[in-house]
Amino acid sequence: MESHVLIIDDNEAHAETVAEAIGKPGVRCTVATSGRRGLEILREDPVDIVVTDLVMPDVDGFKVLANAKAADDSVEVIVVTGHASIESAVEAMKRGAAEFVTKPVNLEELRTKVAKQVEKQRLKRENRELRDALDKRYGFEGIVGRSTAMETILDQLRQVSRTVATLLVVGESGTGKELIARAAHNNSPRRGGPFVAINCAALNEGVLESELFGHEKGAFTGAISRRKGLFETADGGTLFLDEVGDLPAPTQVKLLRVIEYREITRVGGNEPIKVDVRIVAATHRDLREEVKEGRFRQDLFFRLNVVTIRVPPLRERREDIPLLIDSFVREFSMLHGKEIEGVTPEARDLLASYSWPGNVRELRNCLESMVVITRRKTLDVIDVPTHVAGERSGPGAPGTIAAKGPVAPLRDLEKASIEAALAETGGNRHRAAHLLGIGERTLYRKLKRYGLG
Repeated sequence: MESHVLIIDDNEAHAETVAEAIGKPGVRCTVATSGRRGLEILREDPVDIVVTDLVMPDVDGFKVLANAKAADDSVEVIVVTGHASIESAVEAMKRGAAEFVTKPVNLEELRTKVAKQVEKQRLKRENRELRDALDKRYGFEGIVGRSTAMETILDQLRQVSRTVATLLVVGESGTGKELIARAAHNNSPRRGGPFVAINCAALNEGVLESELFGHEKGAFTGAISRRKGLFETADGGTLFLDEVGDLPAPTQVKLLRVIEYREITRVGGNEPIKVDVRIVAATHRDLREEVKEGRFRQDLFFRLNVVTIRVPPLRERREDIPLLIDSFVREFSMLHGKEIEGVTPEARDLLASYSWPGNVRELRNCLESMVVITRRKTLDVIDVPTHVAGERSGPGAPGTIAAKGPVAPLRDLEKASIEAALAETGGNRHRAAHLLGIGERTLYRKLKRYGLG
């Protein structure tokens, strides 16, 4: 991208000489022979770098500097001053100037300083582009769905993301609770801080507390050195506590104290350590019921339940399945280097009618498997895993009795899928098993069962 450099100097010959010296491919120079004209150009045309004389009769370099920064703080300003005005140049640096050069101007020195600022601007642009890419991957745009339920969630996220309020995300396993948590973080005032996640159900009490709060050297067998916990790691950012409903009772007490006093104590330590962490918690459990049963502290529940977002299971937002299918097919086609052009209506119908007990996670894994295994450019019924193809949740589906009478049972569908796979692979049983997503020994048993061997 071209960098625009504005040169302001009431000595026209000097301004043109500077423009000629620093102009090159990728650098466009504009000359203004007065401070007032320089301000007009700043208002009319986006500028990346300003090279301005400090002493001018109408509008001096200080005013140019102030106006440039007020219009766009990313504009870099280089001031030009005489030897007798070094103090003024230092003052300009304090007010936000990036560099200064003295008269008579050493053109090679000026070229170097301008090149430095051009590179700085390039890095800024790359950082902005990277941030935009991250926002697209982890921001609201990454949450796929147009159902009423998902629109409600997006509206809630827009509201809560502006704050640092504690957030509780509830929903069945595989519904995408961590995606919601990441979106809340990446669109919040803490987006520049770390996002740290831990699954509270995956660790026993001792290990979990060490992970969360850290430990001192010698706190337990194997603690050979001091270690920071995740609360300290997440300082200034967000800590995502997945499956918080599975926290052991003693850890619940310690977590409550952290929320109330914003400080932790390492395992084996005595000194409290201040932490500034936003907590986003998630669970597939009904915490109100857990409180009634005495398995979860009521006071901790109240602390976590400041704002609650419920993520519905996929079966409650079936209208989002086609969008998710397209999204995952694009993602995995690119990831695995496959040229998948789409999904047949018949295959879409099978995918849309399945109950998806594993929710979005199961659908995602299913589509990845289909993309990896297929030899065609369009995913078809033969690519759909047998356990998905064999279930229809709607009336008149395979395996159900509709108003018109019985239709194809599961065994017939499975047999047809095996026959199709064998036909597709020219009778190669190893490849057929791979296509069907089952082991060869399983395929041999089914061949014998259906008399296909």
